[in-house]
Amino acid sequence: MKKGMIEFYVGIFMVIGIACVAYLIIELGGVKVINKDDYRLYAYFSSVSGLKKGAGVEMAGVEIGNVISISLDTERLLAKIELGIHENIKLAEDVMASVKTSGVIGDRYINLSPGGSDTMLESGDTIFNTESAIDIEALVSKYIFNKDEKISNK
Repeated sequence: MKKGMIEFYVGIFMVIGIACVAYLIIELGGVKVINKDDYRLYAYFSSVSGLKKGAGVEMAGVEIGNVISISLDTERLLAKIELGIHENIKLAEDVMASVKTSGVIGDRYINLSPGGSDTMLESGDTIFNTESAIDIEALVSKYIFNKDEKISNK
């Protein structure tokens, strides 16, 4: 009888432990278990370097959605981003989408700045006002090479 109770408690402890590990994997991995009712918007950028699928979409520092997919529009030769925005968030047609960097690590996300239009975007619409990511490497190399040219011209 005593051995059976010990095995029972060990079994319960193992189930609780596995449930906790599964919860941590889901939370830290950013996996969506429950699909919220989101609507889809599209935006085109000249550069989205560093942006990844699943990245957050924020407005005023609050996450209101995420990046569903990133692809190349072969007609426009621009990056096409599909955004999933929470259903309760309504965005004006003149909203501005920017690729921003958060923290020291440099994780990229989409920041939306509200517009003032009375016309709201609906599922499948496109955000036309976009601002691409700042390429720090290009700025640094431009600064270094321009500085070298000025020195060699003297």
